[in-house]
Formats: sequence, C-alpha cells, structure tokens
Amino acid sequence: MGDVFKDIEKGLLEAIDHASGVEGKVRIFTPKPVDVKEIRRKVGLTQKGFAATFGISVSTLRHWERGDRSPQGPALVLLNVAAKNPKGLLKLMHG
Repeated sequence: MGDVFKDIEKGLLEAIDHASGVEGKVRIFTPKPVDVKEIRRKVGLTQKGFAATFGISVSTLRHWERGDRSPQGPALVLLNVAAKNPKGLLKLMHG
C-alpha cells in the first residue's frame, strides 16, 4: 500500500501545484475546434451513418454541422482524432 499511497500523493501534489500556477510536469491537451461537416465528408458517411458510427444522435450532428452547437469533451477529442486520420480511426473502431 505504501507505493500506491506515494503515487496518489505525488499526483495530488502535482495537481495542487498546477492549480496554484506552479510550473510542473503537467501536460494539458486542449482540443481544437473542428469542422464536423468536413470530417464527415472525409470519412465518407451520411449523417445517419456518421451519427451511428460515433454514437451521437443525428439531431446533435446536425446542430454541430450548422454551427448552432459545438462538440465538447470526449466528442471533441474523438473528432480531433477523426480530423487527423479518419480512415485510421474507422479501422481501429471496426477492429
């Protein structure tokens, strides 16, 4: 249990330092905004097919494509991966 506690303590101290503005080893990834319609075009799927493949509703996809809403959180991260390598992502997803 000693090693587990030390790992947790180390992570907590790094988080506290980061929150306080202290430079450290914390790496932050901020996903870029994406053009969902362009990604879907690159993947070559219909709205219905794209929504089903990525586990989102067609309604949400349409909002993203029109620009009234933007993908957030894990969806934005996944779409950033799709923007860089759409065919590779599909290959990974379909095993």
